[in-house]
Amino acid sequence: MEPRGPGDGAKAITSLELLLDEAAEEAVRREWDALAAAGLSSLAGHTATSNRPHVTLAMRSSPVPHPLSIDADLPIPIELGPPLLFGSGERRVLARAVVPSAALLALHSAVLRAAGEGDDPPHLLLGRWMPHVTLARRLRLVDLAAALALLGPAIEGRGVAVRRWDASTRVVTHVAP
Repeated sequence: MEPRGPGDGAKAITSLELLLDEAAEEAVRREWDALAAAGLSSLAGHTATSNRPHVTLAMRSSPVPHPLSIDADLPIPIELGPPLLFGSGERRVLARAVVPSAALLALHSAVLRAAGEGDDPPHLLLGRWMPHVTLARRLRLVDLAAALALLGPAIEGRGVAVRRWDASTRVVTHVAP
């Protein structure tokens, strides 16, 4: 597939994302699959090779330096805890909360320092960050109880790498390590 440019209707968004170790990623994918098998909203339906469970560290439409140098000590322990909902109205984002350990908060701070000033949404700013891994977008509230019943216990793992996702070109670049 040819990369799309900003003039082709693609959003000029860049995100910096923490990737999970293989076992944690597979645990999240099992939850995506369980939601999809039940006919519920799930990220399992998004089959692009770039679609991986991750924790968003920064996301902006303003420029992000490239290449980006992050002083990161990876891997770090990570715990995907209880489910949470984002949004309002009839449809919501279902995610797993990520426990904000000292190592995770230090990584988030290092990524924002390296990326410089930007137009990150409020839930990604220092002191307001809501670390999470998304399970479903546009989940109907009437389906919430059924979705929650499909989720397992907390997922213990490691954050192993930081990647850069450029939505306008659909290009993924590993940043750290």
